[in-house]
Amino acid sequence: MEQQNKQNYLLPIIMMVFLFGMIAFVTNLAAPMGKILINQFGVSNAEGLLGNLANFIAYAVMGIPGGIMLEKLGYKKTALIAIGVGLAGVFIQYLSGGAGSFAIYLVGAFVAGFSMCLLNMVVNPMLNTLGGGGNKGNQLIQIGGSFNSVMGTLTPMLVGVLVGEISKANITDVYPVLYIAMGVFAFAFIVIALSKLPEPHAEKTKEALSSLMLGALKFRHFVLGAFAIFVYVGVEVGTPGILDLWLVKGVGISTTISGFVCGTYWFLMLCGRLIGASIGGKVSSKIMLTITSGTGLILVGLAILLPVTTLVNVPVLQTDAVGSLGFGLAEVPINALLLLLVGLCTSIMWGSIFNLAVEGLGKYLAAASGIFMVLVCGGGILPWIQGRIADIGGYQISYIVIALGLAYLLYYAAIGSKNVNKDIPVD
Repeated sequence: MEQQNKQNYLLPIIMMVFLFGMIAFVTNLAAPMGKILINQFGVSNAEGLLGNLANFIAYAVMGIPGGIMLEKLGYKKTALIAIGVGLAGVFIQYLSGGAGSFAIYLVGAFVAGFSMCLLNMVVNPMLNTLGGGGNKGNQLIQIGGSFNSVMGTLTPMLVGVLVGEISKANITDVYPVLYIAMGVFAFAFIVIALSKLPEPHAEKTKEALSSLMLGALKFRHFVLGAFAIFVYVGVEVGTPGILDLWLVKGVGISTTISGFVCGTYWFLMLCGRLIGASIGGKVSSKIMLTITSGTGLILVGLAILLPVTTLVNVPVLQTDAVGSLGFGLAEVPINALLLLLVGLCTSIMWGSIFNLAVEGLGKYLAAASGIFMVLVCGGGILPWIQGRIADIGGYQISYIVIALGLAYLLYYAAIGSKNVNKDIPVD
């Protein structure tokens, strides 16, 4: 009977894995869309990144209310709301293509951001519960995370293929991508709505959420770690996002090739996560974050200092004279290759930062997780700042934002992550 119940969860599990991927799909759509917005509406780099900013600012707005929603409505109802909001957000972006409206697109990106925030809160515990917890539950989460990385890899590639020549780029060119997103959301909504799902166990506390948040903020290593999450997401998104613009607008590489080059960044993140998972039981979060942030800082520093005239060959999918797709070598500045390798470094940072920041928080852990979700907005703010610098001083110098972010993460790993508030009661 128990085996039958588990089998009954197969379709909901598949839907949750797909939703895990949709988080990356919709989120990573914002950066390559920036190229289209810049061309179609004649806006600056920073303005082209406003869609990405709107998507991530939604986390700051929805992070705390989302936690309250989970507590009041439960995971299934919250998941359904998140899917419905995601469908609405993508549909609004679709409407912006027909209307040719920059403002409508930004509204759609903002609404979609609400959905991504809620889905981030839901999919991990739901997959863990649907798998029965323990090793099986963790295995499903790892599968979901891997699919998330795959979708992050494919999104800029798919947009690059659909757009083709950037001088003619229009939002309507990516309608097939939006159709896929809306279809997945609609199907997932039906499946989840018709399924009887167990609710993830949530530890209840008599203390108010505001009191627990204030308690968490008394821990220095948590406050510094929360800011580290803000910085990390900005580094993770800004590194390939600005590179995509740099290759197309600055270097003159085609949108298709640029999309596949930048997709390599997310593929390397997938590789890094698999490596991190294999050694995570033997290497501490502190050591992992120290090595990856230090290595990333060196790579970005070299990308800033080396001349763009030094070219290297990178294997990518590209089109030939008759429009057929195939693999070949594309010449890109060595700076691009160095920035792609940063994906190996950022791949394990989220887990490392989270583990270090919540160590010793006890009853404040859940509230701390809500604060983390709010600070994911760094994925919109830092790339926008980087875009402004690119408008003023050029793409290469804009990576000083990424370098400073990695320097802070190195500081946090080496010094800031130490719990100096062990005297605070956490029971």
